[in-house]
Amino acid sequence: MKKRFLLTSFDTWLSDQQSNSSDDLLLEVSKLDSLPHHLTFLRQLPVDVQLASDSVIKKINELQPDCIICCGMAASRMQLTVEVCASCAESVLQTEVDLEQLVLGAKAIEISHDCGKFVCEGLYYSVLDYLRQYHLKAHCIFVHVPVLNHENLVSIVADFVLIINKLALS
Repeated sequence: MKKRFLLTSFDTWLSDQQSNSSDDLLLEVSKLDSLPHHLTFLRQLPVDVQLASDSVIKKINELQPDCIICCGMAASRMQLTVEVCASCAESVLQTEVDLEQLVLGAKAIEISHDCGKFVCEGLYYSVLDYLRQYHLKAHCIFVHVPVLNHENLVSIVADFVLIINKLALS
């Protein structure tokens, strides 16, 4: 049985940005025919925690995915980073996915404990909290994506596909 994935990305938030690397990555993944999973893309989410969270939660309820991968741009990073946790005020929520096992075999993925204090952390926290509150079994991770270019595109797409395939096994 094919695993159902929900993959999300953000829109741009600065007037000089031509694109958001998280959305660029999902566009590249959507072109692949070789993935044996059912992928649903929720692209170009608004850069607003409440609006983005509402859209993702609505889609979770509609699809009942097995796995959720939320993606955001991290222009200062050089490789994919998978986030361990997200916080809101004093509350910290962690993914239940074994990230060490998930990134094993990847060319260049880091595990991060700093989801930032922008909309990425807000969305990740909201989704983890929703899954926890309603006892949903979907696995959820957040992946920060560096700016994509000709030098890193192939390896970043390959590492992201590795994440998808390994998450499907969990």
